[in-house]
Amino acid sequence: MIAGSLARRYARAIFDLGTAKGNLEQLARELEGLAANYSASRELAEALTNPVFPRSQRRAVLEAVVQRVAVTPTTRNFVLLLHDRERIQYLPAIARELRVMVDEKAGRVRAQVTGARPVAPEHGAKIRSALEQATGKTVVLETKQDPEILGGIVAQVGDVVYDGSIRTQLELLRERALA
Repeated sequence: MIAGSLARRYARAIFDLGTAKGNLEQLARELEGLAANYSASRELAEALTNPVFPRSQRRAVLEAVVQRVAVTPTTRNFVLLLHDRERIQYLPAIARELRVMVDEKAGRVRAQVTGARPVAPEHGAKIRSALEQATGKTVVLETKQDPEILGGIVAQVGDVVYDGSIRTQLELLRERALA
C-alpha cells in the first residue's frame, strides 16, 4: 500500500474516533507530539522499527514513551496498534494528515512565512489578516528566518506561494535585462 493513502486511512480512523469522543484537537496534538519525538530521535526510531530487537522489547520502549508523555488512552491504543501492525514508521505522516483534516474541519489553514529577519509581531498580524482575506479561512501563522531571501517575505499557504522577496525581484530584473 502506498504510504500516503495508508497515512490518510489511519488519520481518518483517528479523526472519526476523536470526532465521536469530542477530543479531536487533543488527539491531534498528542499524535503530533509523539510524531515529533519519533522524527527527532534517530535512536527512538531505530528502537521502534529495527527487527534486530524482539517485538516485545520494541513494544516496551513504545509503552514507556507513551507513559512518559501522558497521552489519552485513545492515543496510547492507537500508537500501540500501529506498532503491532508494524506501521509505527508512518506515525509522522499520519499526524500530518490528521492535522490537515482537523484544520479543514475547523476552517483553518496553516501558512509558513519566511523573512530575511524574524517577522515582528505587528507585521505577523498584518500578514495573517491579509492571508485570511485571501483564503477566507482562519490562518495559523508559522514563521521562520532565511537570510538568503535578502528582504521581504515569502508566504506559503498550502500549495500556493506568495513570493515578495527581494531575491526573487532581483532575479526577475536580471532575466529581463538578459532577454
